[in-house]
Amino acid sequence: MTNHPHASVDPPGALKALATAEPAELLGLLLEICTSTNWAAAVAATRPWPDRAALLAANAAATAALTTADLAEAMAGHARIGRPRPGDAASEREQAGLRGADRALLDELDRANTAYEAKFGHVFLICATDRTADSMLAALRERYPHTPAAEAQVVRGELRKINDIRLNRLLDETR
Repeated sequence: MTNHPHASVDPPGALKALATAEPAELLGLLLEICTSTNWAAAVAATRPWPDRAALLAANAAATAALTTADLAEAMAGHARIGRPRPGDAASEREQAGLRGADRALLDELDRANTAYEAKFGHVFLICATDRTADSMLAALRERYPHTPAAEAQVVRGELRKINDIRLNRLLDETR
């Protein structure tokens, strides 16, 4: 579970608002968290959630159950590290650690991303929140030697962390 300052205290009505949302509205909100339709459907199917921990547990279970195709669908919703999508508040916020990084470091990150994508066929997915450009580049280099199967497991774990952060933010914003 993500360490979150409000992990045990939910904003009044946040879970109730999500639990009572129309199915299409809830799916839309969940697809903003993770672009895998099977993930969103699996999480939605577990409502109502008695507390924040139950929603995060639903994320963990849904993420663990993703097929290779589901994982690819989820990763397609993520911006390349070093290139947050303009106007995408989530990718800009999550990649804030890149701001102010020196051009040579960003160029090296770009080259490492290109090699990673050529090897694995998808973007390098990492929970970038609170990480510096240096630490993301180091993680990319550390993970590059992985086999595709080993890397898929790491990606799954990173996706769960990202989803936890986004779900916590959704709960904090839903009032």
